[in-house]
Amino acid sequence: MREYLDHPGAVAILALDEQDRVLLIKQYRHPVRTRDWELPAGLLDEDGEHPLVGAQRELAEEADLVATEWNVLGEFATSPGGSNEVIRIYLARGLAAAADVFERTEEEADIEVRWVPLDDCVDAVLARRVQNPSLVIGVLAAQAARARGWSTLGAADEPWPRHPVNWDHTV
Repeated sequence: MREYLDHPGAVAILALDEQDRVLLIKQYRHPVRTRDWELPAGLLDEDGEHPLVGAQRELAEEADLVATEWNVLGEFATSPGGSNEVIRIYLARGLAAAADVFERTEEEADIEVRWVPLDDCVDAVLARRVQNPSLVIGVLAAQAARARGWSTLGAADEPWPRHPVNWDHTV
């Protein structure tokens, strides 16, 4: 018998403004005992919530932003040997301030926000100054997608057959 963590999955958002700057957030993460730079992200723990809706909710909650343009940037399994957690990374563009400001509590209460040029984010990844996997994968995927004229992006509502809730369904 093999034990593993059963996980609802998650979404992360690489929000990119008109100057090719990435929105980074910094918050405390107890398991690694540090405040780490990362992309806005969150669990898909609301029953039946579409991943895109979850991503839109997380961007509003963690960064007080909305976006008019959404695409799938990438997907990955965080630790396939011990967890079924999968994360879908969305690219959000056409950014604007959200009409409602989310009241942050607990681990989100002291979120620090910073806009960083995409190329500087790539440099930070390559220099090993950032460790968050969604940030690392998202930044490198965004750089590669941009170099290809964004032709590799997926539709925001495309099916996600590798998400565990879809394993028993025909795709």
